[in-house]
Amino acid sequence: MKKKSSDKTAPPIHFNRFVAIDFETADYGRDSACAVALVVAEKGNIIREFYSFIRPPRNSFQFTWLHGISWSDVADQPDFGELWPEIAPLFVGVDFIAAHNASFDRGVLAACCERCHQSPVLDKYLCTMRLARRLWDIRPTKLSDVCGAFDIPLQHHHAGSDALACAKIVLRAWHSGVPESAFLKPPGTANRLTGTFPF
Repeated sequence: MKKKSSDKTAPPIHFNRFVAIDFETADYGRDSACAVALVVAEKGNIIREFYSFIRPPRNSFQFTWLHGISWSDVADQPDFGELWPEIAPLFVGVDFIAAHNASFDRGVLAACCERCHQSPVLDKYLCTMRLARRLWDIRPTKLSDVCGAFDIPLQHHHAGSDALACAKIVLRAWHSGVPESAFLKPPGTANRLTGTFPF
């Protein structure tokens, strides 16, 4: 697959360790995470996978049709604050957080941290939608499209599968590095990709 010729003026960013993250949410509130997965990669290899249900702050589920999770699946699961001590160490030492449509997952993580009075984690996000466009000129760039282009297995809208697929997409750029334009801008600045729900 031919690489795009954009980002010629900025050298690619090489990386050592990153964590890919994916959330599923119960409703339109960014604090309504009902499942999370994290995949840690280091030196070109996946070294850790984590998945858990989360009990959201409300028992009304609007997206069961999408991800198959309902209140009965999570009623006895930890809430985000209870899960945070297990999640937080996975961010230690990473160069960035990767997500597909990263604005969405960044917003969910920020809202969940705020709700349980936890300090925000690293705010350097690589968006694999942007990466697919900038580095390989893949369009459209839904996760299923990018995985199809690279023959990456995917059970879409299962957080564990989505996060693993995201990590594998990033690892395809292990040797080349990633363009600076694939990263989100800091919060409060304009991003072309908005944090819409990634249906």
